[in-house]
Amino acid sequence: MDYNWCDFLGFLGDGIIIVTYVMLQARKLASENVLSTLLNAVGASLIILSLIYKFNFAAFIVEFFWVLVSLYGLARYFLRRQEAG
Repeated sequence: MDYNWCDFLGFLGDGIIIVTYVMLQARKLASENVLSTLLNAVGASLIILSLIYKFNFAAFIVEFFWVLVSLYGLARYFLRRQEAG
C-alpha cells in the first residue's frame, strides 16, 4: 500500500470523528456543545480532502452530507446565540 499525505489527512479525519463519537457516547462531550459539531465538520472535511486524490464516490457522498449537517448545526448554534444576546 502506498501511503502519502492525503492518506494521513484521511486517517486524521477518521480519528477526529471516531474520538468525537466515543466522547459523545461516554458523555464526556454533549451533542449540544459546539465543539462536537465543529470536530465532526473538521474530521469530515479532512476525509473529503483525502478523497480528492483517491476518489471514492460513496465515501464522498457520506462525508459531504456529514459536513453539510455539521454546518447546519453550527449555523443554528450561532443564530441561537445571536438571538439570545
